[in-house]
Amino acid sequence: MPVYIALIQKDASGTFNVSFPDFPGVVTAGDSLDEAIAEAEETLEYAAEDWRNPDGSTGLPTPRTIEQLSNDPTFADAADGGTIVEIDYEAAE
Repeated sequence: MPVYIALIQKDASGTFNVSFPDFPGVVTAGDSLDEAIAEAEETLEYAAEDWRNPDGSTGLPTPRTIEQLSNDPTFADAADGGTIVEIDYEAAE
């Protein structure tokens, strides 16, 4: 089962915003950290159903490890002050 990293950041209004470094543009949010994690799991499943890569292919992106992401300056900057969560993706059969 692939594991994708979700980045959760609390904004000034108290909302917990979630993004996925390996799924650009896929975002969700929750009113609490627990709700944000639950929403992240559901959103990842939904996004994966109809995922299209920039080249038009449908294969899901290979999940990067936290070590790989830590070497990405864009992720490192975005993660500063955020919460990093591993989300298991179980493909529908």
